[in-house]
Amino acid sequence: MIKILNKIPNRICIAVSGGADSMAILDFLTRDRKRDVAVLHFDHCTEHSIHARTFIGDYCFRNKLDFRAGTITRPKFNRESHEEYWRNMRYEFFESYSFLNCPIITCHNLDDAMETWTFTSIHGKSRLIPYKRKNIIRPFLITPKRELLLWCHNKSVPYVNDPSNVDTRYMRNFIRLEIMPKILHVN
Repeated sequence: MIKILNKIPNRICIAVSGGADSMAILDFLTRDRKRDVAVLHFDHCTEHSIHARTFIGDYCFRNKLDFRAGTITRPKFNRESHEEYWRNMRYEFFESYSFLNCPIITCHNLDDAMETWTFTSIHGKSRLIPYKRKNIIRPFLITPKRELLLWCHNKSVPYVNDPSNVDTRYMRNFIRLEIMPKILHVN
């Protein structure tokens, strides 16, 4: 069951990567056609990104959804990891849509919250993903990822898998694929 924190407004933007999480949320929030929705997609300029951008653009066209895409606007600073660089660029893009005067919903879920807490705890500064950051809200932080995958399966919602999500050279993936299963084994 998809669970939400707080009420979701009728006019929103949804950050959509094309993965199961964001496609489930997009379908969940647009199924009844009662909301005014714009889809925001950020192209990270990776090998997979053109495929994801095309997939989401086609999905939005077929479903008559407003689609807006952004991309990398500067080179990576030496001090930034690739993950940090992509996150910084993505949030800069999202914040550029504050003029729409509606919240941008990201599809962070309970699994993301657990991974973030684990990642930041290992670095000595435990923190949770906040519900709100400027014009961005995260109402699905209490929904387990398995519920979003189940939604996609039960409702025949298409999605794409980014092959880089299994590359454990990226610390987030290492935590997700190597550490989290061991933590869940304990509890």
